[in-house]
Amino acid sequence: MTKLGHLTLADLTVQDLLIPADKVAHVQVGNPAEHALLVLVQSGYASVPVLDMYYKYQGTIGKTKILQNVMGMERFEMEKLSEIKVESVMDVDTPKVTKDMDFLTCLKLVINHPFACVVDEQGYFEGILTRRAILKQVNKSMYID
Repeated sequence: MTKLGHLTLADLTVQDLLIPADKVAHVQVGNPAEHALLVLVQSGYASVPVLDMYYKYQGTIGKTKILQNVMGMERFEMEKLSEIKVESVMDVDTPKVTKDMDFLTCLKLVINHPFACVVDEQGYFEGILTRRAILKQVNKSMYID
């Protein structure tokens, strides 16, 4: 493995690449889909983590999932946005990791997802690990002697 300073890719953990929770846009399960769509549009992200009232990770929600739920036969029925709750349209089948997981395991997880949510042993949201952060490390490792 190529060295990154004193670490190799195999030595890196989620902790080394984590974007902390306080810097991550998120919504809560009880929020209306309208609020989630606003957060998504304003942040520029395609999806964001969904947390419960105790800040435990519950899933993710994305623009596509919201829009699919307001699509009528001939038009988007945007008036439904305030009636639909995030918890009824969120995706619960998304990858989650812990801070001590190794780089190569995380690399495999983000092949099909733009990010993985980082949780502690009790399920509290600690941040995200992005595909971008992982690819930046792979790129760096290819150019260091």
